[in-house]
Amino acid sequence: MASYIDNFKKLGFGLFVHFGLYSHIAKGEWFQNAYQVSEEAYQKLTKSFKVNKSWAKELVSTAKKAGAKYICLTTRHHDGFSLYDTKGLNNFDAPHLIGRDLVKEFVDECHKQGVIPFFYHTLLDWHNLDYENNFDKYIDYLVKSVEILCKNYGKIGGFWFDGYWDKPNEDWQFDRLYKAIRKYQPEAIITNNTGLSALGEVSHYEIDCVTFERGKPFSVSSEDGKERCGEVCDSLSDHWGYAKNDICIKSIPHIIDEFIECRKYDVNLLLNVGPKENGMLRPIEKETLLEFGKWSKEYMDIIRNSKLADICSDKGHVFQDKDYYYLVINNIPMTANENVARKQNPLTVTLNTSKRIINAKYIRDKSKVIIKKNVIQIKPFDYGYSLYTRIIRFKLKD
Repeated sequence: MASYIDNFKKLGFGLFVHFGLYSHIAKGEWFQNAYQVSEEAYQKLTKSFKVNKSWAKELVSTAKKAGAKYICLTTRHHDGFSLYDTKGLNNFDAPHLIGRDLVKEFVDECHKQGVIPFFYHTLLDWHNLDYENNFDKYIDYLVKSVEILCKNYGKIGGFWFDGYWDKPNEDWQFDRLYKAIRKYQPEAIITNNTGLSALGEVSHYEIDCVTFERGKPFSVSSEDGKERCGEVCDSLSDHWGYAKNDICIKSIPHIIDEFIECRKYDVNLLLNVGPKENGMLRPIEKETLLEFGKWSKEYMDIIRNSKLADICSDKGHVFQDKDYYYLVINNIPMTANENVARKQNPLTVTLNTSKRIINAKYIRDKSKVIIKKNVIQIKPFDYGYSLYTRIIRFKLKD
């Protein structure tokens, strides 16, 4: 029987969602800190914070069409504003100030559409005065907050913590925090982001998943005897939260390459979007995800459900499941001139194997592949059509 760690690895691709009060200003999730906005001025934003009734439905639907199997939502970010009902811990939350439990709306929609909900939760807090003045009391508040999320929203996929790097010398009482999660959500994946400077670092024995924030993944070891997994978190734009003047949107080929790089090491990709103040995605982000979904529909499950093979090639990557090998080639030139050139001088890929390649076919159209010994000839796309990737399925025979 597969462990909950193995089940998480098989998800492969998730959507990260930074959404909160900061989305209303459209200058990123660190707006309050970066612009030194007073607490009084920041709290006034709640008076005009209005979220579209269909925000969760649209978000989950888009994520699902993009190929995401899970979504991680910022239930509370560094500004201390909670999207969930804090049950009287404070009044700086969505139910008290806008009359809606946005986390419940999100979770309900995830369960309805068959996507697994995950919860991001900040560790640092700009709103709670105890964070600076009485740290032990603040930890009580933090643990109680997480217990509320554990007990009131059904089964969740996991917790994604962020911010302990802000006070590296404080006693964060992680034994206590993680024990609370194990009590109420025993199979929840526990992640605690180690940030840009400590990629893949294991910060505590109970950690299930290590992070590679905006970085390159590597294989996750289990040197202390505990099974673990890994996750690259990256953002579709330069910011995590909504910034209306951020035009630096990653291309679909970039996302494809990043996903494949993750799966080489059996690591998940968590791709972030920042919804607008009404909870709806910017058209450019939504359309990018939907277009990426066309590639996902054709190819993602093949890569998600296989492992990097023990044979390699001079171009692309070779993956393997229990029955087949898959040669994955990206970035095949597709301008008119390059297409003509490829027909005259085909791209070739050499596999470092002495075995015979048999039953080789292209995944998309099931057409046969030209092979000479261990050299595979890649046919170009028909001009006017491209999904960026060619995948050839084959077997090896002695």
